[in-house]
Amino acid sequence: MPGESSALHNRIAVLRVERRISRRELARALGVHYQTVGYLERGEYSPSLVLALQIAEFFGLPVEAVFSREPFPPIGLD
Repeated sequence: MPGESSALHNRIAVLRVERRISRRELARALGVHYQTVGYLERGEYSPSLVLALQIAEFFGLPVEAVFSREPFPPIGLD
């Protein structure tokens, strides 16, 4: 739709740090280069649907809990 942002927001970095997983470990589990994980975390790269589903599955969460078209609220705010 015109005027809508195509930005895809994610919680990959938060989930990765929370679970004490390095970028390299996550990349290895997903079969991608570790720099790809960094690009994803910074929003410089949008994953394919398959990769987004793999990431959500890795963390044991629904894809909507990892990715959103709207910014996620800061953690700890109600």
